[in-house]
Order: sequence, then C-alpha cells, then structure tokens
Amino acid sequence: MNTNEHTLLLEEHGIKPTANRLLIAKALASQHHPVSVKDLEESLLTLDKSSIFRVLTLFREHHLVHAIETGEGIVKYELCQSHNEEEDDDEHVHFYCERCHRTICLHDIPVPQIPVPEGYRAEGTNVLVRGICACCLKL
Repeated sequence: MNTNEHTLLLEEHGIKPTANRLLIAKALASQHHPVSVKDLEESLLTLDKSSIFRVLTLFREHHLVHAIETGEGIVKYELCQSHNEEEDDDEHVHFYCERCHRTICLHDIPVPQIPVPEGYRAEGTNVLVRGICACCLKL
C-alpha cells in the first residue's frame, strides 16, 4: 500500500488523514500479524504512547482496526481491510501461540455467528484460539 492508498482507506472510514494517522496506518499495513501499542511505540520513535493510543482508539471507532485481546492483558491491533466505516466485513479468527507469544491471523477462518438473547445487540465478536503454532511445533 502506498500513501495514496492509505489516505483513501482513512477517508473511506471517515477519518481525516493527518500525518500521525497515516504513519500508524502505514505501520499497521506493513505488519503480517497483529501488533501491540508497545510494538508500535518501538517502531514509531517519533510518536509517544498516548498519541498512538488516541489514533488507535479513533481507528477502532471507525472500524479501521481490529483489536484482539490475547488473554494475557495485552491488546493487539491489525488494520481492517474492510472499506466500510459502519462495519467490519473481514473479521476472522486469530491464533495465539502460548510458546512464542505471537498472534496469528487465520484469514481463511471466518468468525462464527454467535446468537445473543432477545433484547441484546452484538456489536462484534472476537475469537482467539490458544495453543502452539506450526513453527513452534517444529522445534
């Protein structure tokens, strides 16, 4: 993705493309797996933790990132490939390796529909499978 594509993606989600927002969108797009705020802070030395968190919060509100809770108190983020400000149309299952602590996208496995009781409205579903990844099993 180039700068014009990042700008267009932000605009499609109703987000004004500022320098910091573009920087974070580019950083997320360059990753092949979800990353934490700490990971972004270490790779984006010109931005502090609070600036990164504010941008990620805005991205979440506009369905531009998925937030994955690993179950160990860490939230990881990945760029949503949806082109819709209102909903995520690319939700998928994630796998957390308990040995190497990586969170891996399982793009080919969609999140199952979970029924909720009458009077409730689901806003999203986060499915995380925990275990040992293929790379660690080979060791």
